[in-house]
Amino acid sequence: MIDGDPNLWLEDLHGEEALAWVRERNAETAERLTKDPGFPPLAAELREVLDDEGRIPYVRRRGKYLYDFRQDAAHVRGVWRRTVLEEYRLEQPAWETVLDLDALAALEGREWVWAGAEVLNPGHRLALVRLSLGGKDAVTVREFDLEALRFVEDGFRVDEARTEIGWIDADHVYVGPDLGPGSLTVSGYPRTVRRWRRGTPLTESEPVFEAAAEDLSVAGWFDPTEGYGRHFVSVQRDFWRCELFLLTDGNRLTKVDVPDDAEKYVHRQWLMVVPKTPWSGHPAGSLLAFDFEAFLGGSREAAAVLFTPDAATALAGHSWTRNHLILKTLHHVATRIEVLTPEAEGPWARRPLAEVPPLATATLTGTDPHESDEYFLGVSGFLQPPTLFRGEIGGETEAVKRASALFDTEGLSVRQHFATSADGTRVPYFVVGPDRTEPGPTLLYGYGGFEITLTPGYDAVRGRAWLARGGTYVVAGIRGGGEYGPGWHHAALKAERERAFEDFAAVAQDLVDRKITTPGRLGIEGRSNGGLLMGAVTVRYPHLFGAVVIGFPLLDLLRFHLLLAGASWTAEYGDPEDPADLPHLEALSPYHGFRADRAYPPILVITATSDDRVHPGHARKAAARLRELGHRVLFHETTAGGHAGSTDNEQTARVEALTHTFLWQHLGGGA
Repeated sequence: MIDGDPNLWLEDLHGEEALAWVRERNAETAERLTKDPGFPPLAAELREVLDDEGRIPYVRRRGKYLYDFRQDAAHVRGVWRRTVLEEYRLEQPAWETVLDLDALAALEGREWVWAGAEVLNPGHRLALVRLSLGGKDAVTVREFDLEALRFVEDGFRVDEARTEIGWIDADHVYVGPDLGPGSLTVSGYPRTVRRWRRGTPLTESEPVFEAAAEDLSVAGWFDPTEGYGRHFVSVQRDFWRCELFLLTDGNRLTKVDVPDDAEKYVHRQWLMVVPKTPWSGHPAGSLLAFDFEAFLGGSREAAAVLFTPDAATALAGHSWTRNHLILKTLHHVATRIEVLTPEAEGPWARRPLAEVPPLATATLTGTDPHESDEYFLGVSGFLQPPTLFRGEIGGETEAVKRASALFDTEGLSVRQHFATSADGTRVPYFVVGPDRTEPGPTLLYGYGGFEITLTPGYDAVRGRAWLARGGTYVVAGIRGGGEYGPGWHHAALKAERERAFEDFAAVAQDLVDRKITTPGRLGIEGRSNGGLLMGAVTVRYPHLFGAVVIGFPLLDLLRFHLLLAGASWTAEYGDPEDPADLPHLEALSPYHGFRADRAYPPILVITATSDDRVHPGHARKAAARLRELGHRVLFHETTAGGHAGSTDNEQTARVEALTHTFLWQHLGGGA
């Protein structure tokens, strides 16, 4: 099948013939969608939403400053800026510009996209700024002076690559560089950890550790916590297995002996562990705390059990302040927040931190565990614009920011239902929209992979483009995700992937049975792994859907491991080179499942030339094959944007307007 693939030429990313094909398809899609009378006003509305000045600036504290990155009409590429708490509390804070990406892009003639920064702690004087060309995962790294507000001349600098880098102190960093052949893993990530001293060439940096080429990646870092300064190396064996080592003098590595598939890290005196499979009498998805020094000395019995899951409740995250641990859990995908405090003897003390409204989500941001017990808590729901609270544990909580309401919610409600999948499993899903007496246009969204959880949240773009125009929006928490912890994810790994597809189909059928919609008025959308989901359910259940949007997708399960970062996902899907995995991959692969003798709903496929994570060849080849088989398919490929699909608000608004115009054309109502 691989050797006989007639569309392999479309994997030639920048090949003249392939790009000519892309231009032709883009022109067809523009002709079909942008000339719809509803497209121009929709694109304008979405740009207005994205540029809204009432969006909450979600800040990160670094020393006395609160940092934020902002894109809007005045800052198309964005501005890295900062303020202090007293200003941040004001309705219109005074912001100090740290780095203006629009000015930098104009000065250097490059399409820079912000990819984040790491600020040196302690001191907060220096930063390692990451810049991406066109939104790619590969970045350029430059050292930046946060007092002088300029790049450091002759400072640390790494040209474009998938670089891992982090501070040790003001004159040293750990770096995982691309130094040419042999320095990257098969998946294209750093294979070595090196200690790099200021003023020396990167090629002369000191080797600390080298992983095998077949490993996924390796990283080194320094924990600067006062009184607990430690060096670590982690080796990601595959997507789900990682080994953690304590690095001591002479580059001696001591393995932290917990299961490779467990999440683990060290904070102050604590070794924190989240086992993904049952371990030492603790169920998968527990949260455990060990005394780190005692653990290294051989003690394995004295774990503080901070969370134990049950059939309805899963760990959703945790975050440290200076003296406390904030614990986030999900009960049937609804958020709960508690504060835990270590005690000298006995169980850790615990109490609720804040009440989260039903069918809403809380997100922790901005804490600095080195400095204080300050926290920021963002709360939002499908119909509830975000509110950001600030507090210090043990003190008062204040609402410091409230976002604008950007779409009309009158007559809309949120409900949670459960569908029954093919094997009897109950699958949760949220329905957002009007309480209709007759079925109406409905959009069903899903992901179902990599233990990623879909929770309620305010999406003003979806609200304006779909809900405010009379549509119903549905989010499905299918297996493969993390809605009920590791077991929910493991249930759809590799050969069991079919469970995720069955779950999604069960939700679709339940929507029809409840008369929320009909198959002809039910659209579906998913991106990345969700794009795989869309392709797979289209192959298996085309009669259930009226339109399909497949974004930035993985669709060729026989060649994904050969394209860009694809080799890193074999732990999720299986390895096409393994005879034991090949049969189920052949059966699951949407690209190989499309048939001429089946009636598929209209399909829109979206990708980006600059996506260096999921190769655009997946999307190109699928669209080409569907065309060859005589099916209705539109294709749109942006140039920049990487895996996110856009670099600025104008491009985001255009892609979303194309998507929703396509959906309205086929599901009824008109944009």
